[in-house]
Amino acid sequence: MAVMTSSARRPLLNRRLAEFGTTIFAEMSALALSTGSINLGQGFPDTDGPEEVREAAVRALRDGRGNQYPPGPGVPELRTAIAAHQERRYGLTYDPDAEVLVTAGATEAIAATLLALVEPGDEVIALEPYYDSYAACIAMAGGTRVPVTLRPHEESGEDGTVRRRFRLDLDELRDAVTDNTRLLLLNTPHNPTGTVLTREELTAIAELAAERDLLVVTDEVYEHLVFDGAEHVPLATLPGMRGRTVTIGSAGKTFSFTGWKVGWVTAAPELVTAVRSAKQFLTYVASGPFQYAVAEALALPDTYFAAFRADMLVKRDLLSAGLAEAGFGVFTPAGTYFVTTDIRPLGESDGFAFCRALPERAGVVAIPNAVFYDHRDAGAPFVRFAFCKRTSVLEEAVGRLKTLAG
Repeated sequence: MAVMTSSARRPLLNRRLAEFGTTIFAEMSALALSTGSINLGQGFPDTDGPEEVREAAVRALRDGRGNQYPPGPGVPELRTAIAAHQERRYGLTYDPDAEVLVTAGATEAIAATLLALVEPGDEVIALEPYYDSYAACIAMAGGTRVPVTLRPHEESGEDGTVRRRFRLDLDELRDAVTDNTRLLLLNTPHNPTGTVLTREELTAIAELAAERDLLVVTDEVYEHLVFDGAEHVPLATLPGMRGRTVTIGSAGKTFSFTGWKVGWVTAAPELVTAVRSAKQFLTYVASGPFQYAVAEALALPDTYFAAFRADMLVKRDLLSAGLAEAGFGVFTPAGTYFVTTDIRPLGESDGFAFCRALPERAGVVAIPNAVFYDHRDAGAPFVRFAFCKRTSVLEEAVGRLKTLAG
């Protein structure tokens, strides 16, 4: 029975959030603890990032930098480093003072952006499956989410091998736009499917946004984790898009310090001003000393980013091969540090039931992709595993999962 107030006789939770209970990540992480299972569900590394970056945080703490409220937009050193990163990597030039905003992770960046730009009645198109906070933030803003589903495809390579991937239907995206559409919310590299939108796909999206005068919010937190020759193309680099795109980045995924919660927004001044208007009433400021450390991290040489990507590629291949041997249908990701699998070859079809039983069956925790869908049936047979773990942990997990094949 729902708890009701004595006067209004209505549920205590705001009706906009009524559909959102405890996140699946909390449920599955608790299950991992209670069963002693290997947690390949939640996407956080089990080792810290570069020692020199951690020491930079310690140095900032000892020097008294960031121990009190940092500036609302973020410390100047970090804003300058973010702007330098965008220019060095992508040729995008941003004014650190007017076009960069530091946030409490990408999650707050998403929330502040949607609260700032979306009003009740506005439609927000998001690629389905989508990260769960997208739906909640759209709801809090009073918007209406309109999912456009990435659908599984099989492609044959020149060597005869079959590659599974999820693909965007550009015609379906175009048909989803109405007179009420306010913005497109894109995630590339895409969590959970591992899809990396191509330059051709992004060009078509840019043309659609310009034609229909849409804003675009791009979640690019996995920008440094692309594999197999895939290319990360920031939408803001395409013609006509810099002035209508809010780009969201994060230090957590790239430097393996997810607990520091340092994210950022880069956009034209009027867009940053709007987002900052909402952000100042959320956390106000956060992560003071860590901002100085992330400024140093962004200036690491290219060799760091290459080595980070190469290490994750080895882990991706280790887990993907093990999942295939265990009987899963594997969608080898072109980006991120997640592998989506199809459980139907195992004689299963309900991802929720499968994931809740998996700890007892094999001592491993995963996430059912259906939680990322409005169209739950479309995501029912898919399950996501994270490979951002130590090699020994992945090897043990693979060994346990192979018992499913027997």
